[in-house]
Amino acid sequence: MKKHISFPSIEQFRNIVATVNRQSTFVGLDENGDAIFDNTKTKPTLTFKGTVKLHGTNAGVCYNQNDGIWVQSRTNIITPEQDNAGFAFFVESNKEVFANIFDMIASQNNIGPNDTISIFFEWAGLGIQKNVAISNIKKTAFIIGVKITPHVIDETELKSKPAYWVDFSYLRAPQHDIYNILDFPTYDIEIDFNNPDLSVNQILNLTLQIEENCPVANYFGFNGIGEGLVFSCEYNGVVLRFKSKGDKHAGKSKVKTLKPVDDVKIAKLNDLADKITPEWRLDQMLTTTFDLLNNGDLDIKRLGEFIKNVNNDILKEEIDVIADTGFEFKDVVKFVSEISKNYFLNRYNNI
Repeated sequence: MKKHISFPSIEQFRNIVATVNRQSTFVGLDENGDAIFDNTKTKPTLTFKGTVKLHGTNAGVCYNQNDGIWVQSRTNIITPEQDNAGFAFFVESNKEVFANIFDMIASQNNIGPNDTISIFFEWAGLGIQKNVAISNIKKTAFIIGVKITPHVIDETELKSKPAYWVDFSYLRAPQHDIYNILDFPTYDIEIDFNNPDLSVNQILNLTLQIEENCPVANYFGFNGIGEGLVFSCEYNGVVLRFKSKGDKHAGKSKVKTLKPVDDVKIAKLNDLADKITPEWRLDQMLTTTFDLLNNGDLDIKRLGEFIKNVNNDILKEEIDVIADTGFEFKDVVKFVSEISKNYFLNRYNNI
């Protein structure tokens, strides 16, 4: 039976930070089935690929051997009679082209005869959206992802046969107005999730660059406003996506945009944290917290107590140093705590 298969919502940057924090610190379940997190674990540095975000409408074409081809908007199965901006009519007019694309995907991947292949697109061009350069081109389909949904007999198989994403870089049929978003400029960024704020300005600068002049529209001979970027990365078997948009394309409507980060301020706070958290202070607080002079042992369960003791010692001894910089302790505490945590883990892991 034909079933609508949704393209997932694209998150904000802050949501991805929270997701990676949870995934990277998760260590299991307790006896009640509740998640256990170890916040002492170092978080990963991940490389995200940014692709141009097109201001159009989300669309999909699905296929399996039993049901053949069907067409989707973001929320519904559509037909040429009940269409979404003409996409179903476009697919019907190019049915052989889409059949060939599905054959290519099946041959590139180990697809079962009853598994469903879903190709997701941004359908963009004349009459679909306003205020962006891409709206000047004829209606065109841009491939943005391919998902395989394995056939399951009942819901008990869902966990053992989850849907998954596959490479789509080889798919395109430009002579039929089907393009691949990866054929246009892409933008790689590294995000250190121990300090993700340091990546915000790079993301914002790239977004403003796209907003100023959309490179996809440029390819078709038009200059003007672009919507932004979509960044994606696979981590622990899950594809993470977040969007970064400018606001020019929205007219009077409000869109959620990233706020710039003061790189100079962060650098100064890092320098201040290094200055007021020297190794001798960390050694002293470690010895005091764990009574190392009397053969005490390092206990990772008391890491929070150690960090608190370092912070208290700084508050007692370094208030004037902090005040002279124009900052307050609340400004620098997260940087100090990170130094303390890394120092402890280094000692603990080398016992």
